[in-house]
Amino acid sequence: MKIPSRIQPLVDDGLVDEVVSRLMSGKEADVYIVRCGGQLRCAKVYKEAVKRSFKKAAHYREGRKVRNSRRARAMEKGSRFGRQEQEETWQNAEVEALKRLAAAGVRVPETFGCLDGVLLMEMIIDGEGDVAPRLSEVAMSAEQAVEDHEVVMEYVVRMLCAGLVHGDLSEFNVLVDDYGPVIIDLPQAVDAAANNNARAMLERDVDNMTRYYAQFAPELAGRQYAREIWSLYENGELEPDTPLTGDYQEATEAADVDGVLEEIMAVMAEEQARRERLSDEENTE
Repeated sequence: MKIPSRIQPLVDDGLVDEVVSRLMSGKEADVYIVRCGGQLRCAKVYKEAVKRSFKKAAHYREGRKVRNSRRARAMEKGSRFGRQEQEETWQNAEVEALKRLAAAGVRVPETFGCLDGVLLMEMIIDGEGDVAPRLSEVAMSAEQAVEDHEVVMEYVVRMLCAGLVHGDLSEFNVLVDDYGPVIIDLPQAVDAAANNNARAMLERDVDNMTRYYAQFAPELAGRQYAREIWSLYENGELEPDTPLTGDYQEATEAADVDGVLEEIMAVMAEEQARRERLSDEENTE
C-alpha cells in the first residue's frame, strides 16, 4: 500500500521497510502493520490534538511532570511551542508507561522507539501468526473468564504498584493471544499519586473489566475489586502479588467525633497549663 506521509520519515531512516496494511483507526491514533527487516510490527501514528476525540484529556495530563521549566511554562500558556510540547509529552507518555509496566511484570507490547509521533511496537499475534483479537471479539467459558479476570486484576495491581492507572481500560484495550490478556493503549495512563482523578479512573477500569468477564462468569458480578485494591493501596499494603477476594466492604462504624474533640481539648488544656506553669516560674525568679 501507499506509504502514509507520517511513516515516510521512518522509511527514509531505514526503520521501516514496508507498510503492509492499515490495522485500525481509533480515537487517538491510526495503526498500521509494517515490515521491519524480517519482522512484522505495528506503527501507531498519533493523531493531532485537533483531530483526536479523547474526552477530557486535561484530566489525564494532571500530575504529569515536565522536567524542563521553559516547556512547562509554554504548555501552561498554550503557545504554539507549548502545544507542540504537549503533544510530544502525550505521545512519550505511552512509551514510558509501556516500558515501566513491562518491567513491573505486566504483559504489554514491546516498544522499538517513537519518532515524529509514530510509535513502533511489537505486533501481538495468535497461534496462527495473525493479529491477536481484542477481548471484545473473544468468547470464552466461565472457567476461562474467571482465570483471565484474575490475570487482568493482577495486572491492574502491578500497574498501581508501579505508580500508574491505565485510565481507559476496557475489553477494547486488551488483546488476547495464546498466553492470555495483553494490555494496550496507554497514552492516557495517569500518575496514581499525583492525579486527583486516579481513584475514579481505577474504579472505572476495574468495573469495566469485571462487568465484561461477568457476562461469561456471572459469579464475578457485584464483586468489589476496585475498592479493595484502592483501600490496600491507600493503606500502603498493596504489593504486586497481593491476593484479592473481591469481598471488600466499607467500614460502617461512624466516626467518634465527640471523642476526638474531647482528646483535642484535653491536649490543648494540658498545653495551656504547661505555658501558665512556665510563666509563673519565670515571674518568681
